[in-house]
Amino acid sequence: MSDMTGTGFRWQRFGWIAAGLLLLVLFLRLFSAILLPFVAAAGIAYFLDPAVSALHRLGLPRSLGAIIMLLAMIAGVGLCALLLYPLISAQISLLAQQLPGMIAGLQKFTAHQISLIQARFGSGFVSNKLQSLVSNEAGAIVNFAGSAARQVLGTGFALFNILTLLVITPIVAFYFLRDWPLVMGRLDSWLPRSYESVIRNLAREISRILNAWLRGQAICCLFLGVFYAATLTLAGLNLGLVVGLTAGLLSFIPYVGTIVGAVSSIVLALGQFGGLDHVLVVGGIFVIGQLLNDYVVAPRFLGDRLGLSSVWVIFALFAGAETFGFLGVLLAVPVTATLGVLARFWLRHYLQSPLYLDPPRHSA
Repeated sequence: MSDMTGTGFRWQRFGWIAAGLLLLVLFLRLFSAILLPFVAAAGIAYFLDPAVSALHRLGLPRSLGAIIMLLAMIAGVGLCALLLYPLISAQISLLAQQLPGMIAGLQKFTAHQISLIQARFGSGFVSNKLQSLVSNEAGAIVNFAGSAARQVLGTGFALFNILTLLVITPIVAFYFLRDWPLVMGRLDSWLPRSYESVIRNLAREISRILNAWLRGQAICCLFLGVFYAATLTLAGLNLGLVVGLTAGLLSFIPYVGTIVGAVSSIVLALGQFGGLDHVLVVGGIFVIGQLLNDYVVAPRFLGDRLGLSSVWVIFALFAGAETFGFLGVLLAVPVTATLGVLARFWLRHYLQSPLYLDPPRHSA
């Protein structure tokens, strides 16, 4: 009778867990359009909570400590924006002035390469439609892409979302920071007493992985952004600063920032210089940057402490973006870290269970 009761309780527990996960997914589906400021605010609060707690231990009220840290973060971001804005604005203006010449240079280079291919493999190797596209339609494609980007960025809905994110996020982050110990204490009081220590250990492991990943990725992104921006600018690429910083920012997705930055820089170098020498220099910059990140920076600041494979991180980021948009990108790494810790916990128990250890039974 006790075995049946235990089995029924176990299935009841699984049912509650499944129902909770289903409700969570449904909640995210229904409110994904408005959750972005709140998720961003929770991430900021999680990042700033140790500093606010340290100020509170020094005697400052937690509300005042939260305000100080939020203002310091906003001031730091604003200072970086003010310092970089003149340089980025000047480079974009220069690009706008030189864009027609760059397009012409790119068309000339591509047409020359097509003529070399035809001379080597025959005049019919490259179709007439492709030659017409290269010689006549490239400028129209670039202009269409530029006008489409301006329309997307200039829509009232996009501006409203940006303003909402900038205004609502600091306010919600303040309340999260102020009430963080109360929220954690309330959640801790709800833990089932029989599994209290297990859940706390799992939560500490998840927090350790997230802290290590966020800190390590921030350092890697900063290194790659500074390296690419400096070296591309020294190489003479007109938009090197913007492309380098963008590549570093996108590097929170492993290898994506390097690939996007390399392709963009090679296209810009072809349009600006029209020769393969500078293309090889630009390509070498991204190869060297990625090698330095993989073999010097990442091992030093990430090491083997994460338990997060790059393959799973890339899959999680793309799956989150496909499912919930940018909200899914923000939630991808915490969810992946949580699932990884739970999977390793389950695997340890499985390897110690009779299901794994008991020898097979042989019938007489």
